[in-house]
Amino acid sequence: MGRNKGLLDFDGVPLVLHTARLIEPLVTCVTVVGPPRRFATMGLHAIADQESGNQGSKKIRRGPLAGIATALAATRSPWNLIVACDLPHLSAAWLDWLLSRAVRSRGQVVIPRTRRGLEPLAAVYRRECRSTIASALARGARKVTDVIEDLRMDVVDQREWRRLDPRALVLKNMNTPEDYAEARKSWSVERLREGHSMKKPRRVRALRSRSDIIQSV
Repeated sequence: MGRNKGLLDFDGVPLVLHTARLIEPLVTCVTVVGPPRRFATMGLHAIADQESGNQGSKKIRRGPLAGIATALAATRSPWNLIVACDLPHLSAAWLDWLLSRAVRSRGQVVIPRTRRGLEPLAAVYRRECRSTIASALARGARKVTDVIEDLRMDVVDQREWRRLDPRALVLKNMNTPEDYAEARKSWSVERLREGHSMKKPRRVRALRSRSDIIQSV
């Protein structure tokens, strides 16, 4: 993309802030994994990525897997929703559905699967996953999909939420300027359809008392 995707503008507001507002009514709290000073100006609570490494004198960031490890190390909640910052089509109804599924699950991670494969950056993780992920990072692992195979997964297929996402857009992310332009075109229509600006989504009562959301950036 060439820019920080979470800071891309949607109706005059950074996408990360839109996402936080969408999630907020469903959970105990929302936390961003990223530079605290950057997000404090938006009124967002943020924690610095603690899983960075060094290569000589150069500091390196080890990607989404490190962000997940940071999030799970900071939380005290049994269940934690990890959401990437580049999902403009997320809906409150879909998130509500996924969180409700997690409450009933015996898995360590409740993870959606689309035609592209598993979607680890829109999934719900038990706090206990942190030790497995941290160990993998210490061994040099970088890809989230390689590590989650060691977790007890509860995989939910796209057909299970089809009624909530008939256009199959909810987990479509943005990787190029063209993706961003396309997302902006459909943004207003989607927001109006969901009534996003007019009413709050139904709360997941069981989760609100026992779960944090970690917004992965």
